[in-house]
Amino acid sequence: MSVVLKMPEKDQEEDVEDSEDAAEIKAVSQTPKELKQTSARLREEKREEKEASEKRMHQKIKIKAEKICPDCKGILITDYKHGEVICKKCGLVLEEGLFDFGPEWRAFDEEQKSKRARTGGPVKYAKLNKGLTTEIDRYDRDIRGGTIQPERKAQLYRLRKWQRRSRMSDSVQRNLSIALPELDRMCAFLNIPNNVKEKCAMWYRKAVSQGLVRGRSIESVVAGIIYLISRQYRVPKTLEELEEASGVKKKEIGRSYRFVCRNLGVRMPVATPMDYVPKFASQLNLSGETEAKAIEILEAAREKGVTSGRGPTGVAAAAIYLAGKLTNDKTLTQKCIADKLAGVTEVTIRNRYEEMAKELDLTHLLE
Repeated sequence: MSVVLKMPEKDQEEDVEDSEDAAEIKAVSQTPKELKQTSARLREEKREEKEASEKRMHQKIKIKAEKICPDCKGILITDYKHGEVICKKCGLVLEEGLFDFGPEWRAFDEEQKSKRARTGGPVKYAKLNKGLTTEIDRYDRDIRGGTIQPERKAQLYRLRKWQRRSRMSDSVQRNLSIALPELDRMCAFLNIPNNVKEKCAMWYRKAVSQGLVRGRSIESVVAGIIYLISRQYRVPKTLEELEEASGVKKKEIGRSYRFVCRNLGVRMPVATPMDYVPKFASQLNLSGETEAKAIEILEAAREKGVTSGRGPTGVAAAAIYLAGKLTNDKTLTQKCIADKLAGVTEVTIRNRYEEMAKELDLTHLLE
């Protein structure tokens, strides 16, 4: 039979106090060298703990990015019902307490989805109100299709009138109401894609908000911005094409475009002959082989320095003519190319063609 002796509480408290006093005496009795070593050891432990936590965090991010379980290399799935990221194979829970950013409603087919969704399309800068328009029609009918009571028709008339006035409340809105349809017309005339048109509309809004359009024609500023953005997106348009589309002299378009670039701090990209090849190939109905050969010739000419200081349209036209010679395309003559392409003459094509043929050791084509 074993007997356990319990120490009185007073004696236990005295022992704790004695141990604390001993620790304090030991800390005080340490030499400066020992104190320095102790602080260095504590700093090292903190650093190792921080590195370990960062390593765990990076590993967690890596696992989430790779979508692979660290234990069994299985596929990770997200359980939105329970807010967890789990392994499909072994069931390991890697994350918990996730937020569900989806809608609070459910839909079982496209019809239900379209009815329950409360969001519209993306914001469109090419629209006057960015596509977020409120319209009060003139049919005087309520949401169920019933006719409005006669005593409320006067109220709806006033609401409709002030709705129209509020759209043109300031000079910026009035300017955009003229400029954006003009931009839409020019982009349709020049076959400019929608993403380039949206970018043009966004930059025109910036120019209007900073007062850069004041004192200049809207058409010249719109044409200048199209010229700028189309070169940034590598689908360049010539000043002659913009002059035809806008009805403004190309000198005025160039002046407006330089003014916009200078005040908005935009760096103008340099148009290369290769940017014009797909467009010219489409206008001339070239084969894919001839177009690829023209791009190959331009790359070789750029390495030789032949294209430096030359107009990109003339060099591109000459490369297409040279590619037609190499692919035995009899329909590509200098006169045919000059007639179909704007801003290119037969003399320019001939001069650029002879320069490239000599530099690329294709002089047998000149005979």
